Amino acid sequence: MEILGLSGSLRRDSHNSRLLRGTRALLPARAQLVVFDALAEIPPYSEDVEHQAPPVVAALRAAIDRADAVLVATPEYNGSIPGQLKNALDWVSRPVAESPLRGKPAAVIGASTGLFGAVWAQAELRKVLTTMGARVLDRELPIPQADEALGDDGLPSEREAREALSATLDELLELAEPASVAA
Repeated sequence: MEILGLSGSLRRDSHNSRLLRGTRALLPARAQLVVFDALAEIPPYSEDVEHQAPPVVAALRAAIDRADAVLVATPEYNGSIPGQLKNALDWVSRPVAESPLRGKPAAVIGASTGLFGAVWAQAELRKVLTTMGARVLDRELPIPQADEALGDDGLPSEREAREALSATLDELLELAEPASVAA
């Protein structure tokens, strides 16, 4: 089973990218995480060119289509989703009938250096993904004060947070299971 990982952060030493990569250690042998790392290359979305999507957008669509589920790790910028992540999702959502996210199992997690752990961004992102037709887990995993909260392995150091992350991954895999059996 393949899970596509998307980090909403473009920063080289991103906490969310580390968190995303760290989840590999919590996945069972039957599942693998493949990270799409070309988010920074996606140009601004425009309806004028949506039917002539650049190759990087086609690559993202294909990666989502190929995956059994999507896991997004997002920071919070000004109380919401990072612009480049929202831009990429806007590209993928069009045309609506052809969006690879329609019916796709998805989960959202997030880390931030602040006290709230990207809670608002996670809520916004779940709303956006649901609007796009994804089957989004109704849970959040805020990881506040990420500088101290994440270990060298990218996973939360606190046992409760690590268990919550593991439970999120288990639920995502369970939601994706029927999709992979039917494929």
